[in-house]
Amino acid sequence: MKVTQSLHTALLVSNLEQAEHFYGTVLGLPKVDRVLKFPGAWYQLGSYQLHLIVDSAYSTQIQNQQKWGRNPHIAFAVDDLEQAKAQLTTHGCDIQLSASGRPALFTRDPDGNIVELSQT
Repeated sequence: MKVTQSLHTALLVSNLEQAEHFYGTVLGLPKVDRVLKFPGAWYQLGSYQLHLIVDSAYSTQIQNQQKWGRNPHIAFAVDDLEQAKAQLTTHGCDIQLSASGRPALFTRDPDGNIVELSQT
C-alpha cells in the first residue's frame, strides 16, 4: 500500500457557530468557500485545510464515534507565540503552557478538542 501526504484534517464539532468563531476569529484562519452536503466548514491551513464536521451530520452513534472518532488534539505552528497568547486571552480562552518548557501553549476549542500552538 502506498500512503501519500494528507490534504486535510477533520474535527467533529457540536456547535458550528462557536467553532467558526474560534477557528476563524480567535485563531484567524481564512475560511474556504466549499459547497458541503452536510453542516460543516473548511479553513485554510497553509497548503492543507481544516474540515469542521458537525456531529449531527451523522445519524448514528456508530457513524459519529466509530467511523470518525473524535480527534482530541490538533497542532498549529505560529510565527509569534506571544501574539497568539494575547489573542486567546482577549477572547477569554484558558491557556496552559507546555510542561516540557518548549515554546508551545495549549487551549481548548468550544467542543473540548485540545489545540496546541507551537512557535515556528
